[in-house]
Amino acid sequence: MTKFNIQKPHQKNISQFQHIINTKTKPLGSLGMLEKIGLQLCMIQNSAKPTIINPQIFVFAADHGIAAEGVSPYPQEVTAQMVYNFMAGGAAINVFCNQNSINLTIIDAGVKHLDISKIPNNGHFISSSQGLGTENFLLKPAMSKTQFDNCIAIGAEIIQKNYTHTNSNVVGFGEMGIGNTSAAAMIMHYITKNKLELCIGRGTGLDNDGLSKKQSILLDAKLNFENNYPTVSPFYYFSGYEMAMICGGMLQAAHNKQTILVDGFIATAAFLMAHTTYPEIIEYAIFCHQSNENGHKLMLKYLKVEPILQLDMRLGEGTGCAMALPIVAASANFIANMASFEQAKVDNIH
Repeated sequence: MTKFNIQKPHQKNISQFQHIINTKTKPLGSLGMLEKIGLQLCMIQNSAKPTIINPQIFVFAADHGIAAEGVSPYPQEVTAQMVYNFMAGGAAINVFCNQNSINLTIIDAGVKHLDISKIPNNGHFISSSQGLGTENFLLKPAMSKTQFDNCIAIGAEIIQKNYTHTNSNVVGFGEMGIGNTSAAAMIMHYITKNKLELCIGRGTGLDNDGLSKKQSILLDAKLNFENNYPTVSPFYYFSGYEMAMICGGMLQAAHNKQTILVDGFIATAAFLMAHTTYPEIIEYAIFCHQSNENGHKLMLKYLKVEPILQLDMRLGEGTGCAMALPIVAASANFIANMASFEQAKVDNIH
């Protein structure tokens, strides 16, 4: 498996950075979470004037064999159709990226019904397919360890190439894939040790009967895994190609000392895999929103982190990252540009 060098940001300047934040022309702590995010940016960049440079969002798309069991109300063809929509500029993530001047790249990690000939050659699409969707994890491992390790390496390579070409210091991760909330629920269950039923949500909109069916299928998958595959890692037994690539991409971003924007339920499941192996990655991560998907709140509680937004979103695509970026940028800008009490010749009101 690809090795990364992820170190906790140096702590030697933390007092200086905190003093700078505290002496801006405002009551102490009055910018709330902006101050916390701002300090984190100072630490990551080791600078008292943090900046946002060429923000990027990568949407990794892939299909999941478990979809054959009816865990989603949508057919697998929708994954490919949404990739076409991303490339045509018609999805929510396109709108929000355009609004906030974020560069968007779409990656085919393993979409089953995708016709590459329909993809415009505009430089915003990467073909890195590892197969026409994963295997059905109700019956067997979704992928092999070799495939999982390859996905980690590919995700890391995509982020590194972009970093080399753009010098971006903020990277967001999104996903698309029918069935991927099932994969994320299983990963969450085995990492956080929450009861499986607490990890399973409605995904793309299951009704009560559909949710009950999904819970039953995933419980059967758990039993099959534990009874018949005792030496296999749940990471590659349940994961999707897109989730593994996101995990690798996040690890590479932390290796590069880039700020990582973490989206919703699936992206956080990928982050959990990264965090299990390299706990220091938490220092580079900003959690953009709390998804309306059932288990996401418990994931964030497990990681002991606070999300920026809570808008009842559950779309994926990296939309939470795009919505949160202006707040992250504001956190950097007030530290870099707001006057101190001394500069403004205002009495310190602390």
